[in-house]
Amino acid sequence: MATVRQLAGSTKPKTCHTMNSVYALIDCNNFFVSCERLFRPDLENRPVVVLSSNDGCVVSRSQEAKALGVPMAAAHFKFREFFAQHGVVALSANFELYGDVSERITNTLASITPHIEVYSVDESFLDLSELAIASYSSWGTVVRTNILKNIGVPVSVGIAGSKTLAKLASDRSKKVPELGGVLDLSQPGQRTDAYLSQVPVADVWGVGRKLTPRLKAEGIHSALDLRLMNPRQAQQLIGIHGRQMQTELNGISCLPLSREHKPQQMIMRGRQFGEDTRDFSVIESAIASLSARAAAALRREHQLARRADLVLRTNYHRPGYQQIRETVRFYTPTADTGTITSQLVRLLASNYHSLDYHRADVLLYDLISETGLQTDLLGTVSLQDNQKSQNKMNALDAINLRHGKGTVKFAAENLSQAWQPRKNLMSPRYTSAWDELPQVRPL
Repeated sequence: MATVRQLAGSTKPKTCHTMNSVYALIDCNNFFVSCERLFRPDLENRPVVVLSSNDGCVVSRSQEAKALGVPMAAAHFKFREFFAQHGVVALSANFELYGDVSERITNTLASITPHIEVYSVDESFLDLSELAIASYSSWGTVVRTNILKNIGVPVSVGIAGSKTLAKLASDRSKKVPELGGVLDLSQPGQRTDAYLSQVPVADVWGVGRKLTPRLKAEGIHSALDLRLMNPRQAQQLIGIHGRQMQTELNGISCLPLSREHKPQQMIMRGRQFGEDTRDFSVIESAIASLSARAAAALRREHQLARRADLVLRTNYHRPGYQQIRETVRFYTPTADTGTITSQLVRLLASNYHSLDYHRADVLLYDLISETGLQTDLLGTVSLQDNQKSQNKMNALDAINLRHGKGTVKFAAENLSQAWQPRKNLMSPRYTSAWDELPQVRPL
């Protein structure tokens, strides 16, 4: 009788690799909380949560907060009394700090191997196939120790022959203290099977809530069940993606590192206001700030937008909810902050509805490459004007890159700060703002 590995190998999708790949997933533990503890040693061993924009809900929890039963996405206003009773420290999200620490970790990992995929702000995959590593477990321990020593953030390391297995190994190493934060599943065997038998099928990367009921109806309750199922049945239930998952759980890589950045098809920047407002100058300032952020992202992608949408919403939880949408079409595709802002504001002013607005979103879409701009027969597209606009924006971006974000910006962004989300509990930006550096006073 053929073994499970032989069965999977004989029916694996054509996109899977036959070579012996080895991947590591480096996953930061409770990342936002860990970043806060870097400069707040008094928070060690205390329950800590980090709140979303506008201090709305919990987006990161320390192990101590999890042990108290604080759920992810818990509404802050509902748990305020609970936090006070149990000494839970709640902090506003400090994304500048988290982004800077994430970049430092990524640079450390990139010094190990250039074959890296930054999967999220707190997770990175490394391809170890070409590295001469005698013991993957020992290697993982060294990496974990170096990051903790040099940066101060605890990480979990999962190592396996596929990204799906590496992700499950990292999750297991985080939950079982005896593993020391590292789990090597690069060699299939009874150890891997024993672990997969304990993993609910819903926790397998790519399954999620929608596919779980369908799989359970077929008797597939664990990751091991999914690994052992007939490949054809997996494809019938989930399509080619199902066969890929099943093959990945057998330690055969179907998901190589994604190192090439694909241009986005749409860029959106939005924000819930700190308090509802109908003041046009406040809304204009919000539009200018969101447009500036969206346009900067567009320029980093080396793209131009043909269209932009402005969406204003009242509070969904209050009577009379309304959504206002305005659309601008640019005759000359652009990534100019001033052009995008002025046209959106002008359109809104011409048809302004005085409502108590709760949120604003700016969307840039119908995108083209900045090198693909062409003139038209009617002469409405001016390549010369576009070049002047690009030069102006390049200068603005260069100044802000050198001297700090927001050094140079459009005046409309400073009309009002009343729309800014509440961050009453935010810690200082220790690593990215000079005036918020920790102060040391001699005794």
